[in-house]
Amino acid sequence: MQSSQKAGLTGRDIRKGLKYVILDGLATQVMITLTGGVFLVGFALKLGASNIVIGLLAAIPPLTQLIQIPGIYFVEKFRKRKIITVSSVITSRLFWFIIAAVPLLFAPMTGLTVFMAAFILNSIFAAFAGSGWSSWMRDLIPQNKLGVFFSKRMKLSIGLSIPLSLAAGFYLDHFKTLYPDYQLHSYSMLFFLGFLAGVIGALFISRIPEPEMAPAKGKIDLIKLILDPFKDLNFKNLIIFLGSWNFAVNLAAPFFTVYMLNRLGLNLSVIIILSIVSQVFNFLFLNLWGRYSDRYSNKSILMVSGPLFMLCILAWTFTTMPDKYFLTVPLLIIIHIFSGISTAGVSLATGNISMKLAPKGRATSYLAANSVVNSVAASIAPIIGGLFAHFFSERELSLTLNYISPGRHLSIQTLNLQQWDFFFVLAFIIGLYSIHRLSLVKETGEVQEKIVVNQLISHVKRNIENISSVAGIRNMIQFPFLFIKIPYRIVKTVYKRLK
Repeated sequence: MQSSQKAGLTGRDIRKGLKYVILDGLATQVMITLTGGVFLVGFALKLGASNIVIGLLAAIPPLTQLIQIPGIYFVEKFRKRKIITVSSVITSRLFWFIIAAVPLLFAPMTGLTVFMAAFILNSIFAAFAGSGWSSWMRDLIPQNKLGVFFSKRMKLSIGLSIPLSLAAGFYLDHFKTLYPDYQLHSYSMLFFLGFLAGVIGALFISRIPEPEMAPAKGKIDLIKLILDPFKDLNFKNLIIFLGSWNFAVNLAAPFFTVYMLNRLGLNLSVIIILSIVSQVFNFLFLNLWGRYSDRYSNKSILMVSGPLFMLCILAWTFTTMPDKYFLTVPLLIIIHIFSGISTAGVSLATGNISMKLAPKGRATSYLAANSVVNSVAASIAPIIGGLFAHFFSERELSLTLNYISPGRHLSIQTLNLQQWDFFFVLAFIIGLYSIHRLSLVKETGEVQEKIVVNQLISHVKRNIENISSVAGIRNMIQFPFLFIKIPYRIVKTVYKRLK
């Protein structure tokens, strides 16, 4: 590892660093694709995990972000972000080797305990690495290129994950057909490959140059470092927005896979295909969101993509009426399309806005304080969801529209909430509150959200016109994209009424 710091990085150093940041992003995406999401939940369910365990599984990564508090102290005291980050990353990823070996060494119930313990340790060291990583990237990447750079990194990563997740899903289904009694062993191969990709990613990180940190001013006061960001009114508003947003998202999102597997009875391959649909649209819109975030502001992007994503969460409640029906699959496709579009903007802008608003030289404490609040919110939400899943499984709220005439009785189910549906509605309401908190954040370059919406639709129209000059085909293709404005205006109207 090249551990020497440089007081001033040359243009060549920065270009070299950005290249390795992207290569790490690709390797890390392979690891995340093979060890997370549907595959992680499927592995836990095969080991006998309950709803509470699934909730805990979703809560562990954000909860362990609290380790960034001592991480701040280490970074500020030793001021060697590269050494701290790389050593923590390597240690973290070694635990995927242990998890991969669980089906080979333990019975399911014992294996579940070992798996959870290894996953906790993996998350702890990954969070510790984040203390130095965010500050390191804040000083390395030019601020006027944050949106374009990270959109490029995310786009390349998603482009790689789409065929990889599809191949992994078909592999699991094929393995299940050939060896139905050894399904857990198929996950071992995925996790082992994820471990190898993670180690390669750590090697790329070790090649990234590190800007020199300014000398420490006096004795380090950890409590003061943590509390300083909360004295900055604008950054405090950002922390409140991100905290409430993460609570809303994590109240619902961890149970999407469980919902599709158990409530809707979908095959794993179908769920993966839906996930790929979301990733494709995420991929297609990343560059667009990145350019707009640099041209306007991250807040402007969030004011458009945030309400759209919340509407997608609410739409899950209509996938059953009260059971699976003929519109379930089409609605799931629509949800995943718009989830992909909106999460591209949300993921990019939430990361960039915190980096942009954190003062240079004090980024470590600002970003860590933000991460701590987000981790608490994101960890509490799925635990609450897991604990109350059984409670709501015995509750139902329905609304039926009846039409009665001589010799005829017509009943139409207009609303039916059961179990996870209650979480989806609650997440939507909390999400609207978070959008309100976002409106209080000030960022240079912010514009009215309607400008971004109009620019977005104009961009889609121009691309479609370049593809086809046949009016009928063009109108047919652009029709669903024009509905970006409709869900946005619906949410905005609801938000104004609540306000």
